[in-house]
Amino acid sequence: MLIDLITVFIISISPFGEARVGIPYGVMNGVPVLWSFMIGWIANLLIFPLFYKGITLMNQTFWKYRSYKKSAIFLSKRAKSKTQSSIEKYGAWGLMVFVMIPLPITGAYIGTIAAYILKMNSKTALVAVTIGVTISSLLVGSALYFGFSTN
Repeated sequence: MLIDLITVFIISISPFGEARVGIPYGVMNGVPVLWSFMIGWIANLLIFPLFYKGITLMNQTFWKYRSYKKSAIFLSKRAKSKTQSSIEKYGAWGLMVFVMIPLPITGAYIGTIAAYILKMNSKTALVAVTIGVTISSLLVGSALYFGFSTN
């Protein structure tokens, strides 16, 4: 079970799954819903502070390299195109709603990039992403809990 908990954590902190994939993975592998939720949620909450700081450090260090700059600009444009209208119109509320939708390409990573690119206040963005991740994780965890408890 420890391996499954570690895997839930790794999936939930990765950009390829986040908690919306980590929580179901844990439940499908026999981890209780509450444990899967807690581990996945905590890992997903760590994304904003680690990634936001990481973006800053990476840009300071690697911006001079063409390949880094090219991929950073690509990701920035992608995040900006997906989020700019809602964040400019609704601010932190728009960011929160974007992050809370449990679909691919709408999670904490793109939300963090968008907050960074659109120069949102980092504390405000942290709160918005945290609430969005919490709601998204609750939606996924609740669906799994009620889906499995009726069987």
